[in-house]
Amino acid sequence: MSNPAYKYDVMKREELIDGKIVMMSPRPAINHERIQRNILRIFANYLHGKRCEAFGEAEVWLDEKNHFIPDAMIVCNPDIIGSHHIDGAPDLVVEVLSPSTYDRDMTVKMAAYARAGVKEYWIVEPDARRVAVHLLKGDAYELSASYYPYTEEDYKHMDEEDVVIARQRIKLKVSLYDDLIIDVADIFERVK
Repeated sequence: MSNPAYKYDVMKREELIDGKIVMMSPRPAINHERIQRNILRIFANYLHGKRCEAFGEAEVWLDEKNHFIPDAMIVCNPDIIGSHHIDGAPDLVVEVLSPSTYDRDMTVKMAAYARAGVKEYWIVEPDARRVAVHLLKGDAYELSASYYPYTEEDYKHMDEEDVVIARQRIKLKVSLYDDLIIDVADIFERVK
């Protein structure tokens, strides 16, 4: 993929979104950093010795108009891993929402990831302690499920039917693998 006609500076935390240079927030909040670190640790530990690799804040060139810096991702095609960026669609992308990125992550970026063929897209909401997993179906995402780190205290305030559903939403299975099941509480470890 060739460079766009104009320059933007990834070192200044800029992204190219739908052909426009967009400044990212200067530094994410501490809880954002914790969630990102936890996810990367889980991915890296699982992928150790496997073909796929986990990356955090590496630049991804989806196409000429969309160069993003996701919070975390898994890339299984070694041919698209360059020395400075990922040149093509990762297999899984995670965006941790912040007030300044919420709308873009949920709309324009989500649509671009789907067009590029990213198989699984997670939206992590720190305040709600929610992980929404979207799976690619055709050329668009469908919400597979939302996961929460429910506790025994949470179950006390639910009726029996809700408890059954909630217990199914505390462990997240990554669609790319048969045996990667993540306890959602591990994603939100130390998040206040």
